[in-house]
Amino acid sequence: MRYLVRARVKPGCEQALLKAIEDGTLGQGSVAGGEYLRNMREARLCEDETTRWVEICYCPTPLQEEREYWERYFELTRVQDAHDRSRCRDQNGSELWACGDCDCTERLERKLEMTGKSFLESLRHTLIALASPVSADEHR
Repeated sequence: MRYLVRARVKPGCEQALLKAIEDGTLGQGSVAGGEYLRNMREARLCEDETTRWVEICYCPTPLQEEREYWERYFELTRVQDAHDRSRCRDQNGSELWACGDCDCTERLERKLEMTGKSFLESLRHTLIALASPVSADEHR
């Protein structure tokens, strides 16, 4: 099944999250492997300051396996089905593990791509701004 995840980075976790993404350790130990890194590369920071991404999960409970890894850095504010479960080929048993190559949420992913801005770029810019002892205005 695919889910639309909405989350907020926990205060004070920004640096650790960026480090985990950049050194490839985000989600280390999870069966989901590189999915966490793909999620963060595709994630969008929206106007309401939530980070959003589409996640594939085969657990009987949404993000059952992934939740502990995400909750190290994020407050998950909403996890919703990306489409009608009855049409999910994995869920209805017509094609096991179908979500990996499924085009059923292509429209959602394209729509999400057009919203907000890159989460990863925004995270990097925020951390650079916080680390800079002199603001951009003072350079002028």
